[in-house]
Amino acid sequence: MTKHWQDSKERSTPLALKAIRWIALHLGRPAARALLYPITGYYLLFAKPQRQASLEYLTRILKRKATWLDSAKHIHTFAATILDRVYLLTGQFEKLDITFPAENVPRTYSKNGVGCLLLGSHIGSFEVLRSYAVSNSPLPIKILMYEHQSPMIVQVLNALNSDVANTLITLDGSPSGLLKVKEAIDSGTTVGLLGDRILGEGTEKTVICTLLGEPVRMSTAPILMASALKVPLIVFFGIYLGGNRYKIHFELLAEEVILHRKTRQQDIQAYTQKYVDILEKQMLETPYNWFNFYDYWQKDE
Repeated sequence: MTKHWQDSKERSTPLALKAIRWIALHLGRPAARALLYPITGYYLLFAKPQRQASLEYLTRILKRKATWLDSAKHIHTFAATILDRVYLLTGQFEKLDITFPAENVPRTYSKNGVGCLLLGSHIGSFEVLRSYAVSNSPLPIKILMYEHQSPMIVQVLNALNSDVANTLITLDGSPSGLLKVKEAIDSGTTVGLLGDRILGEGTEKTVICTLLGEPVRMSTAPILMASALKVPLIVFFGIYLGGNRYKIHFELLAEEVILHRKTRQQDIQAYTQKYVDILEKQMLETPYNWFNFYDYWQKDE
């Protein structure tokens, strides 16, 4: 099984992605969704590491031995969110039923000129908020991304909307990326990042947290960034509910992340575990929205 997300190779090709994009835009969503079944079948049969990771995760969260049918549902859910990115990026929101919470937490801060960090994960679709914010909502937003994770998907889909593509801030280890983050925050912009993956052993600071009863290594970067910038830290989910339905959820993790000098490491641990607890609650509510198709707990290490 794939031990790290960076070892997971893209199985798509630019031609296949462009063909799906063309079908989605020219033949409509029903025709494009019909393609999700053979795509799901292909990944179920030929993407063995991803299938194994799916089955092990589902066995863990469903508390029973997961079947191939369970894994097919899991893969199909992921494929559906990728397809809907085409419609989100092209502003065809009428094709989707997106439910927002009564209180749009990041917009509340933004209206007062306060930037914040929006902490997402590979649960559901981050694209729901990014595209909607750019097209329909007065919420200035930038997204931190490691584009090398899925270069073909990023390139093919972002080509659909230059405004959305321009919201990206690429983190490549250089100071320029962090400088752009500070500039955005200072201007009252919401900056989104994904907090549930690490770059690899020795490449960033991590802590051990507990997820679904087992230890898992988590990055401390979001907590350290929020502390340094002195901004609110908000957890975000764009949950896929099936069909054309999505639900957006915000949860305030901390108004301000405060790390005391004498208890700094314990404070980092506590904030990170709080984030993991929020992830776990969402995973239990919508288990098929978890899109980390690799050995997340790394039990064999």
